[in-house]
Amino acid sequence: MEIIQIIWLAIIQGITEFLPISSSAHLILLPLLTYWQDQGLAIDVAAHFGSLVAVLHYLRSEVCQLFYAGINSVRTQSINNQQEQLFWLIGMASIPVLLIGFLTHDLVSTYLRNPLVIAAASIVFGFLLLYADKTGKRINGLNEINLKSALWVGLAQVLALIPGTSRSGITMTVALMLGFDRKSAAKFSFLLAIPVVVCAAGYESLSLLKLDNQINQIHFALTSTLSAVTAWLSIHLFLRFLDKVGMLPFVIYRVLLGVFLIVIFI
Repeated sequence: MEIIQIIWLAIIQGITEFLPISSSAHLILLPLLTYWQDQGLAIDVAAHFGSLVAVLHYLRSEVCQLFYAGINSVRTQSINNQQEQLFWLIGMASIPVLLIGFLTHDLVSTYLRNPLVIAAASIVFGFLLLYADKTGKRINGLNEINLKSALWVGLAQVLALIPGTSRSGITMTVALMLGFDRKSAAKFSFLLAIPVVVCAAGYESLSLLKLDNQINQIHFALTSTLSAVTAWLSIHLFLRFLDKVGMLPFVIYRVLLGVFLIVIFI
């Protein structure tokens, strides 16, 4: 791939990974609309690695607290506080999408990477996000997350296997429906992204090792760096302006994208 293509892919991955507009859809559509070659597994791994670094750094305080809480919970074999409970809730909420994703990986790759599927998912789940944002009570914070709410959000995350749905979008949608405020819904979504991105990058890395392809280290480093920087900025700006603008701008974008794809591919 040419450097300019790698730059665009890395930036788009970084921007869209944590916004409610579906990174998988954009990474499918960019080569399709530009007639570029597929970026390959090495670039996918690099992009996921960059996104992971970004969210770990931005939420480093929360992540460190959860990590030590989890270790302490294992050591004492009990759950003694909210942080320890949240650690295990994130783990349990991640199981459905990891399990279903592993079992249906080939099915999704074969049948759902379709522009019209992306268009439909983008529009339908975009309106659902708007409904949740407008009707949600927004009274619960991150500390109010319990087993029931975590499982609902975790089960909804399975829908993100459909390109165009958006993992962050559907998790925020359900969290808002359950009465969580916007920032708490977003932060829980970002924390849930960590095990998902780790497992996705790990799975892709194993597949890459099996192929025994030589990795272009410059391309890998460039992709990781750009993805990390743009993902960090995306998270920062999203959380900073979320309460001011709400979800409407992202819903408008999703609907326009869906309509564009329908016009182009029907």
